[in-house]
Amino acid sequence: MNLNIQKKRVEPFLKWAGGKSQLLEQFKSLFPKEGSYRRYIEPFIGGGAVFFYLEPKEAIISDLNKDLIEAYKIVKSHPKELISLLKKYEKQHSKEFYLKIRDEYNANKLDKINKAAHLIYLNKTCFNGLYRVNSKGEFNVPFGQHKKFTVNKEGILAASKILKKTKIEHTDFTQVLKNAKKGDFVYFDPPYYPLNTGSNFTTYTRENFLEKEQEKLKETFKKLDARGCILMLSNSDTPYIRKLYKEWNITKVSAKRFINCIAEKRGDVFEVVVRNYK
Repeated sequence: MNLNIQKKRVEPFLKWAGGKSQLLEQFKSLFPKEGSYRRYIEPFIGGGAVFFYLEPKEAIISDLNKDLIEAYKIVKSHPKELISLLKKYEKQHSKEFYLKIRDEYNANKLDKINKAAHLIYLNKTCFNGLYRVNSKGEFNVPFGQHKKFTVNKEGILAASKILKKTKIEHTDFTQVLKNAKKGDFVYFDPPYYPLNTGSNFTTYTRENFLEKEQEKLKETFKKLDARGCILMLSNSDTPYIRKLYKEWNITKVSAKRFINCIAEKRGDVFEVVVRNYK
């Protein structure tokens, strides 16, 4: 890990609910020491803020959101073709163009490069950078009233360079962690347990992640701990999560909630970081 603040950090090429960019300053002292782990594994990659910050020499990332994972693969292997398409979108950007792109994306007839370009464009121009699908799996977020769409060419190329050293998988967290070994650093950033039963946000995939899934994740955490993996996990600060991970070190951090359709409900929120190391 490179903590040199002069070094320009690679930014995630997508905005994702629960993204950790705003927490990196608080995470600095919580990450394992540089050189103390062999390989980095992140099974709920999302926007990948921690992954891009650490710039691991060897990594495995995965997620259950297939379109998200395909976008990572395209950034890795075809960044110039992707940038070329996004440059065209730059010139055509408007509400009407957004709706056209959204319809094409949901029709599911695009090749992988076009699909990735559509996802990035929609992510950058939709309302509040929200990824949400309906019960049919269709992206249904309205236009975000953005006057401009600008391609972050340098950001995509920098992300591609890091991803060249990374194995990218579309799979469940239990599958990607089967081969985790002693000395691997695993960072978990799962869908958070809701702060209250009414706050359950329409998920990034159509699958829910409630008590059953949270307990399955905790059992995986426990198995990897016994295996000698270095573990760090983020989740909501609730009595349920604290009880679930009471065997390990729990640190409270504060974040701002930006993704909520009701402006008054955006603001400071507390999260926990669970670690099996000090």
